[in-house]
Amino acid sequence: MRYSLAVALALTSTVQAASTPPPMRIVVAGDSTAQDYKADRYPQSGWGTMLRCAVADNVTIDNRAIGGRSTNSFIREGRLDKIAADLKKGDTLLIQFGHNDASIDKPERYTTIPQYEANLRRFLDVAKKAGAKPVIITPVARRDFRDGVEQPSFPTYADAARRVARATHTPLIDLGASSQALVQAAGPDSAKAYYLHLDASANAPGFPKGVADDTHFSELGARRIADLVAIGLKDTRLPVAKYVRVRTPALTRATPAGGPTCG
Repeated sequence: MRYSLAVALALTSTVQAASTPPPMRIVVAGDSTAQDYKADRYPQSGWGTMLRCAVADNVTIDNRAIGGRSTNSFIREGRLDKIAADLKKGDTLLIQFGHNDASIDKPERYTTIPQYEANLRRFLDVAKKAGAKPVIITPVARRDFRDGVEQPSFPTYADAARRVARATHTPLIDLGASSQALVQAAGPDSAKAYYLHLDASANAPGFPKGVADDTHFSELGARRIADLVAIGLKDTRLPVAKYVRVRTPALTRATPAGGPTCG
């Protein structure tokens, strides 16, 4: 009887352990389109913040994205080194740059295409050494309509990201293409809701005088972009993909929640 009880307890513990999802972490390396923002910048929001609404409780989002950074400046400032210092086996590293790399008028940011490709490979090397899973993400779309047609954003950098992903057999989320389609489907006027288009009467904490910005996201835009990232991450079939939820009400809602809540 004692033996049977011990076996039963062991089996129960094994089943419980098997049903408990492992702790996992997604590290986001990117720019202002992905970063976290304080409440005094509302409604400006980054997709990395809202990605938290697309993952199960066992997954932590460690958002290292920071505004104004290109692959060059992110590396030069030691931010990749900091990621390398604590990236662990089983982590997933999302890599999205391009907006600032293309800033030819800002030499502290500008990155040539060959440099951009080499820098992406440096991110991949960091992930490989840590035993983490890297994912390359093409630059997210700006609102840029011409004759009613949304234009590709930073196409040469997007193509370079695709080339590196193919050459290194790295999973790719083509956020440039999917977000371009999202903006096109909304149309020139409705798409403004995804970006920072407010007048002074909105009394927005971060923009008391109003704002017209076709690059950075509103809360609703960040939610929709996070959903696109989640869809792409789910399609990678990486270990973390099992714990990614797509098209959740938190990310597809049509009205702002007033902050980064997932409720």
